[in-house]
Amino acid sequence: MTTFLLALDQGTSSSRAIVFDAQGQIKAQAQREFRQHFPQPGWVEHDAMEIWDSQLATAREALAKAGLVAADISALGLTNQRETTVLWNRQTGLPLHPAIVWQDRRTAALCADLRAQGLTPVVQEKTGLVIDAYFSGSKLKWLLDHVPGAREQAARGVLAFGTVDSWLLWRLTEGRVHATDVTNASRTMLFNVHRNDWDDELLRLLDIPREVLPAVHPSSHHYGQVSAAHLGGEIAIGGVAGDQQSALFGQACFEAGMAKNTYGTGCFMLMHTGGQFQTSANGLISTSAAQIDAKPRYALEGSVFIGGAVVQWLRDGLQVIESSGAVQALAASVPDSGGVMFVPAFTGLGAPYWNADARGAILGLTRGSTSAHIARAALESIAFQSAALLQAMSRDAVAKGGMAVSELRVDGGACANDLLMQFQADLLGIPVVRPQVIETTALGAAYLAGLSCGVYGGLSDLAGNWRAERVFQPAMGREQAQELMANWERAVRQVCTN
Repeated sequence: MTTFLLALDQGTSSSRAIVFDAQGQIKAQAQREFRQHFPQPGWVEHDAMEIWDSQLATAREALAKAGLVAADISALGLTNQRETTVLWNRQTGLPLHPAIVWQDRRTAALCADLRAQGLTPVVQEKTGLVIDAYFSGSKLKWLLDHVPGAREQAARGVLAFGTVDSWLLWRLTEGRVHATDVTNASRTMLFNVHRNDWDDELLRLLDIPREVLPAVHPSSHHYGQVSAAHLGGEIAIGGVAGDQQSALFGQACFEAGMAKNTYGTGCFMLMHTGGQFQTSANGLISTSAAQIDAKPRYALEGSVFIGGAVVQWLRDGLQVIESSGAVQALAASVPDSGGVMFVPAFTGLGAPYWNADARGAILGLTRGSTSAHIARAALESIAFQSAALLQAMSRDAVAKGGMAVSELRVDGGACANDLLMQFQADLLGIPVVRPQVIETTALGAAYLAGLSCGVYGGLSDLAGNWRAERVFQPAMGREQAQELMANWERAVRQVCTN
């Protein structure tokens, strides 16, 4: 009898569900988009009930497409957009306010005040994070302070806080489970990643009552059962992880020094650091990696704000291509960028530069520059930013007595671009490896669930499932690659000082 696993992948703009077999191959999938709300400048909200409705609908649709029923599913895994914050009433099961999305900046002033109080070292040492509106803690404080009656309800113990995974767990189990996993907890700015527990000092700093917080478990864990009312039968919930840590797990990056990069609208790179918590000296954040037991595991993370979004700008802003898929042919029509350098700092620069005031620039234009050169420079900018991230990670690893990253595993929509992947390998001087299954975020959740319910005997089974679709070997001399990186860094300095 074939074994199947159901992964729910709740993202920023859509909810997805994928049915995998035990070998990690896709049997069926479904996706539904939902609305984004922007009530004020810098504010981003989601309707938490719409998130739930869309996620449940995709689960039902994926099962129907696969021709399966709940009894055919060995376990369910859940992965989610991280940091997005939901506060709901335990008695009614209804949210008090729209979910505050990870992109929302309404608490920037609060975070600036915390930094001005000199609290950055305390927060970084306990959580691995910087003090920023990105993370959930300040969002939860805002909800408690601004939603009428919230503090009073919290004091009576009738409020529940959660990131999106906790909210979906609550709904899937009809209120029987209020829990999260270590990866999502580690993104709240309230969680001590050394002790794997909520931190009382941080809770006091933000005036967060412990009573609203979910229980925290390893990522691979029996969380409970999906109510039979939802999918026609009970299904064991066996895995939960935030999207980027889930992708790291789905890429079978289980050991220190293994790294993956997700090429989406932005880019998210994570490097596993094993059981060693590393504070970065190079502008990265430290975070919990997916855990299969009580033993803490860690990763270094860096994010590029504008990755594939630069291609969308070529299409919608500059209008030099009709579709995003046309960029490879245009960029490949010239042998190189002709000296053009594109720094896509449309919303500032993320790790390792962290310059919110930088703005985009196209440098090195001549009379001979064409739209093809600009398109190629735009594509190359994704690789340059990712290379800067990986080099920062390797410096951190070597400084702690570890090894530099020896290969980069890739996923996300833009990893299908062969020109980009080859240039990435050339810049890095290491193999860039694209897997057969690039839906690694959902796959990671399925694997975590499969481990907890006995489908897999251990990590070696999962590593054996992982297959490369193509390996991009570096074809550029190191001297040329280093010269190109030096040109990129000069361009970044120009953008950051103007």
